[in-house]
Amino acid sequence: MFTGFGDAAVDFYEGLEADNSKAYWQDNKHLYDDHVRAPMQALLLALEPEFGEGRIFRPYRDVRFSKEKIPYKTQCGATAGAHYVQLSADGIMVAAGYYAMVPGQVARYRAAVDDERHGPELERIVAALHDDGFALGGERLRTRPRGTDPDHPRIDLLRHKALYASTSWEPSDELHTPELADRVAAAWRRMDPLAQWLDAHVGVTLDDAAESSRRRR
Repeated sequence: MFTGFGDAAVDFYEGLEADNSKAYWQDNKHLYDDHVRAPMQALLLALEPEFGEGRIFRPYRDVRFSKEKIPYKTQCGATAGAHYVQLSADGIMVAAGYYAMVPGQVARYRAAVDDERHGPELERIVAALHDDGFALGGERLRTRPRGTDPDHPRIDLLRHKALYASTSWEPSDELHTPELADRVAAAWRRMDPLAQWLDAHVGVTLDDAAESSRRRR
């Protein structure tokens, strides 16, 4: 049962930001296990009947190809389908959509945006989310895609190579209560039209999954 994140959850990440070392991690891993990971698992289980099985990301950074060699992530992130939730020293961030797309997905996405039935639908979804205070993110081209009419009515959407909506809440007493699950669920529901549009018109094929796996190696 989800009862909220532990009282030391935010303090743990504030400490990790100040001292991202193996010594700090080993000395405070019990706080991560009890105040962060276990509650995150309980949150995902509470939301699973509506949003599907969740998965918590590993706390260790892959530093093999990174200039920044700090060993530990300064947030605990988890997914349930196209939905995302993250705890850090800044509080809670929730999102939905596609954070990254491989070339085949980008091609399907742009074809759907260009379509005179599906494109305006996405435009309405994005505008409504913006009006409700959600931020829209995702990697974008600096210019229009090659061969695209510069006067295309949805040129800004066509520039995206990934697309997601997000919102965040600073640390508060609610972080440590069961009611946080309701707030996360409500935000995910509000972002669902975007996730559903992407699932319907972009999706993930076997080739996409293989390409994504190659990129992570």
